[in-house]
Amino acid sequence: MKNQILIFLLFTGISIMGLSSCATIPQGAEAVQPFEKGKYLGKWYEIARMDFKFEKNLNNTTATYSINDNGTIKVDNRGYNTKKEEWTQAIGKAKFVEDEDVAKLKVSFFGPFYSGYNVIAIDKDYQYALVAGKSLKYLWILSRETDIPMDVKNKYLKKAEDIGYDTSALLWISHGKIK
Repeated sequence: MKNQILIFLLFTGISIMGLSSCATIPQGAEAVQPFEKGKYLGKWYEIARMDFKFEKNLNNTTATYSINDNGTIKVDNRGYNTKKEEWTQAIGKAKFVEDEDVAKLKVSFFGPFYSGYNVIAIDKDYQYALVAGKSLKYLWILSRETDIPMDVKNKYLKKAEDIGYDTSALLWISHGKIK
């Protein structure tokens, strides 16, 4: 009986963890709709981000999106670790939470655990994007080039602030030469 209770508690805990890792979007943020997956694929440069442990000490960071054989989106993140003085890479996958014309996705780098990835602003030519994570702890500004026009930057910062992000906490990423 103790083993059955233990198994039940373990299963319940795993289920709760699974539910808590489901994709979410911060209150007040809305995913871009209509969204064109094909136009979003390719290489993006990280212009700014809220720092977190998986990108700690990285600059020259990029994300490249392509289609996996099973229809999910391959996520290939790269960056240069300035402390270790080496390149790092993380390969993951992303899936749409709703229809593919809604830029609300969930991304995983660790097996069954997913987190929110929400494109909340993008220009008509898919050159600049503002991406929200599952909470106000995660935010990225992306560009097809290593910089971004000031008017786009200001527009995205205002949008993020209106949602509740503390944009003073953003790290502005260097895409300069590596020593």
